[in-house]
Amino acid sequence: MTRAGRFVGYAFMAAAALLAVAMRRNEVEALGPFPVVAVALLLGMVGVMLVFTDLMVRGLYAQVDAAKRVEQDSEAPSDGEG
Repeated sequence: MTRAGRFVGYAFMAAAALLAVAMRRNEVEALGPFPVVAVALLLGMVGVMLVFTDLMVRGLYAQVDAAKRVEQDSEAPSDGEG
């Protein structure tokens, strides 16, 4: 499992921030038929979604791996019995 999705999310959030700065300086008002605010919000939302989804999935996999290790340790025969 690669971290490419998270890095794309960070790139989208950075692009949204750059668009916001450009809009604040009155350098750009629209990108094609869309206002810059709409594009910046969309990029930012998708970026945050990608980053948090990647982090949550990685956390879930870590919890599953930890639970498997605990289960394997409890199934192992202990010394002194049997």
